[in-house]
Amino acid sequence: MTALICGSLAFDTIMGFEGRFADQILPQQLHILNVSFLVPSLRRDFGGCAGNIAYSLNLLGGQAVPMATVGQDGVEYVQRLQNLGIATHCIREVPDSYTAQAMIMTDRDNNQITAFHPGAMNHAHLNTIDASLGAKIAIVAPDGRDAMLQHAAQLHAAGIPFVFDPGQGLPMFNGQELLTFVEQASWVAVNDYEAQMLCERTGLDLSALSHKVQGLVVTLGAQGCQVWQQGQAVQVPPVAPKAVVDPTGCGDAWRGALLFGLLQDWDLPRCAALGNRMGALKVAAQGPQNYQLDFSPLDCGL
Repeated sequence: MTALICGSLAFDTIMGFEGRFADQILPQQLHILNVSFLVPSLRRDFGGCAGNIAYSLNLLGGQAVPMATVGQDGVEYVQRLQNLGIATHCIREVPDSYTAQAMIMTDRDNNQITAFHPGAMNHAHLNTIDASLGAKIAIVAPDGRDAMLQHAAQLHAAGIPFVFDPGQGLPMFNGQELLTFVEQASWVAVNDYEAQMLCERTGLDLSALSHKVQGLVVTLGAQGCQVWQQGQAVQVPPVAPKAVVDPTGCGDAWRGALLFGLLQDWDLPRCAALGNRMGALKVAAQGPQNYQLDFSPLDCGL
């Protein structure tokens, strides 16, 4: 049983700022903002939502099939996925382009500033979906705008249930487009900031949105998450991490766990509980794809 993961593959350049952004940005001077941050630490990681979610799902023992695009510099990434045992037949190389690049700066409070070059991701709509792919479920994660619109419509037409995960791509869509995504999807996963924007743009509150899908989950970071089903909310408590090292990719680790649980036909609160555990595991490791499983997902008391 496979999960099709529509989203980006990207290289992440991650920088650590030892101070606080808030101490460097003067609110009264935002109209002439000109700031510079000294970043003593820097590293380059494999990232992108599709890659991160696939890594999490694969680590848990699920079958991940990322559908994404890479540029002429993406050979190393594709080889890495193959070495991990992750299928790559739905990854397209786009000539004369670079693989998407994210430049992420994190301060001491784990706030982040990100610059993103989409590169090959702008061509993700060239990948198409139909029932012959054999996926049991799917997720539409942040990707090129046209790709997200088309893949959601194609999944719906193929009868493949999917999670709508707009992430940082949410501002690309107006209220009607977001409402269409929700009506095509079986589940919605957003963080608390995205949830507020989704409500504002669609004109519906979380209770009303949850009536349109099988379940809506709002992740709340260190506060766990909230599961909405048919207008009723259940709070799923957090899991305390062993250390707070790097938040990059925590949401994607959570979503890999969500897909794993859905593949097992678990109820949504149990999926969310596993997601909280995976998020806590990831935050204790540097980079979005460098953590290792230290528990059995099928025998962990959830």
